Amino acid sequence: MEEKITALGRHLPAAALIVGVAILGLIATQILRRWILRSIRAQERLQLDRRKQAITLVEISAWALSVIIVGAAVLMLLSEFGINIAPLLASAGVVGLAVGLGAQTLAKDLIGGLFVLVENQYTVGDTIRVGTLSGEVERLTLRTTCIRDGNGQLHIIPNGEVRIVSNLTKEWSVAFVDVRVALEEDLDRVIQVLGEFVDAFAQDPNFASQLLEAPKVLGPTPLNEWAVNVRVTVKTQPGKQDVITRELQKRVLVVCEREGIALPYPRHEVWVRNIEPQDKGSETVQ
Repeated sequence: MEEKITALGRHLPAAALIVGVAILGLIATQILRRWILRSIRAQERLQLDRRKQAITLVEISAWALSVIIVGAAVLMLLSEFGINIAPLLASAGVVGLAVGLGAQTLAKDLIGGLFVLVENQYTVGDTIRVGTLSGEVERLTLRTTCIRDGNGQLHIIPNGEVRIVSNLTKEWSVAFVDVRVALEEDLDRVIQVLGEFVDAFAQDPNFASQLLEAPKVLGPTPLNEWAVNVRVTVKTQPGKQDVITRELQKRVLVVCEREGIALPYPRHEVWVRNIEPQDKGSETVQ
């Protein structure tokens, strides 16, 4: 018993050194990660999509390096306490092969995540749509993509399931507002009023920096039985389309009310005919 305690005492300094080095490695990894992220965010000349891609790659690299440090520390500790890790590594390889043959879905997810990163399909901070789900990419790893929708729900999507993805904030976005006016309105006047409105909006210092092109008024678009549609559209900075759309909608209502442009609503006209009953001669019963 004393011999075991003595042997354990001989291994404790080395084990403590291994654990200490591992902890220092993890701390150094996090410090290096934060420094690199701070440097990337400070590069104003770097394009936004490239900056997001670099941030995503740094996050994944830091995670992978942390896993390697912890794994190496565990193996060194086992070796220090006299546990032969060669059979363990061999068995791990066999088990890994068996798991790999039966875990094709995991391999598909990892490969899918690798292509997402290499091809820069989307990065953390982008707004994407995958199938029926849409939201902002909050976290991206080799296996999963985490997006948070407008309701605050976090959706975790395996990268192998991402077949068709729509990136709503890639390089630029589009904001548009459909203005439906009554059929009785003078369409030329409506287009002129909206044209003056969008020209003034483009000069607004609060929103001019978020616009990439001058707003346009398109119309008329397809008619229906109760209104004519005129579309206001503008190209915006990535991710700014929702803010611009809300502001355009608010201001369009004010402009239409000020200029007396009627915004219609679905209605039905019902005609009622009053049909007088025909007089019938009285029958005499004898």
